Amino acid sequence: MIHSTFKFSSKDGLELFGRVWQTEEKHPKGIVNLIHGLGEHSGRYNHVAEALTKAGYHMVGFDLRGHGLSEGNRGHTPGFDFFLDDISRFINESKKQLGESLPSFIYGHSLGGLIVINYGMRFPENLAGVIATDPALKLSFAPPPVMFFIAKIMANLIPTFSSSNSLDVNALARDAAVVKAYQDDVLVHDQISARHVVDMIHAGEDMLSRAEEWSLPLLLMHGSDDRITSSDASKTFAEKAGPEVTFVPWEGYYHEIHNDLGKEKVIEKMISWLDDRVK
Repeated sequence: MIHSTFKFSSKDGLELFGRVWQTEEKHPKGIVNLIHGLGEHSGRYNHVAEALTKAGYHMVGFDLRGHGLSEGNRGHTPGFDFFLDDISRFINESKKQLGESLPSFIYGHSLGGLIVINYGMRFPENLAGVIATDPALKLSFAPPPVMFFIAKIMANLIPTFSSSNSLDVNALARDAAVVKAYQDDVLVHDQISARHVVDMIHAGEDMLSRAEEWSLPLLLMHGSDDRITSSDASKTFAEKAGPEVTFVPWEGYYHEIHNDLGKEKVIEKMISWLDDRVK
């Protein structure tokens, strides 16, 4: 595996930080473009990249605006479409660096899973397929209505107003070492803006209501014991979306199935699904 970094600019002038994990196989099978979750960064997926590059895939990731080593207010985006534009620029950059002719896949987790489902719904022509793990189509818990009401008011008055996302870190994985590493990671933050809260909930509702429009190959996987995002919502999306979707529930797994105990099986499933798409 050959690791490098790069930077690119968003449409509103932010400098976004990217990582490339390049396979050393002579004939690469494709490019997997990574979109991480809320509060984290692309560097937390190095072990996934190791497995994918050994299997013959390039993997490329970037830190979302307001995350990791990218610029922007922590946990804030002016609107969900800014994420989608950032991803279009990111995919163009990855193709430019690694090969325009290679099949291009997009893989997102949690918030990233919600983003890649949105992107695949709107721009299917740019992709060979999508992988979404524990996507934030809906939360596992219902926030108090008064909190969402306040968030909507603040989103209009002071959209950048941020507060803690109140994430229960112990719900990430059953592996205590993963939880400790997350807590100690200086690039991880717990902020989310009022604008982002409202946009994220609306984006999830929109995708669930439009699931029948889905057209791309999609591997949708979710931990059955995820206490952060709803596994039932993923199942509902898969059932509505039809035969292009492969839904895999992981029994007993928490939110970060790629980091949880037994993560090797999850990553192996990703690779076998990708291999079936590039035959």
